Amino acid sequence: MNDVMDIQKILTYLPHRYPFLMIDKVISIVPDKSIVALKNVTMNEPYFLGHFPDNPIMPGVLILETMAQTTGILALHANKENNEKFLYLFAGIEKARFKKRVVPGDQLIIEAEVLNRKKQFWKSYVTAKVEGELVCEATLLGAGSEN
Repeated sequence: MNDVMDIQKILTYLPHRYPFLMIDKVISIVPDKSIVALKNVTMNEPYFLGHFPDNPIMPGVLILETMAQTTGILALHANKENNEKFLYLFAGIEKARFKKRVVPGDQLIIEAEVLNRKKQFWKSYVTAKVEGELVCEATLLGAGSEN
């Protein structure tokens, strides 16, 4: 299965809203296995007002948040029949590494591959790339529960 999701479909999965919704599009998703998502980085992002006004750089923690939201869509997609009751939470970061700056005008491509899943606990290897170059990689942990 190779589902493309536009922003309207993403809003049915993630509870995040502006200014904290980071994913603009899902390019592909293979249920329970992998996902590729896209984030357009624009000068209109509110964090660029302070990080840094004369040299805008996307904060690393927000790159990780973008990566976590991508894994959240994958987990929520696996529970889509129960999505209104299901809450997926970012539970941990392992081996995060930043390789390059992300600046306005960049397009982040987030790729996540499930390494392990035990019930509603997910462990994924996730990368963020700009123009094919790795800017961040990490192993992310997430946990789902009914709210």
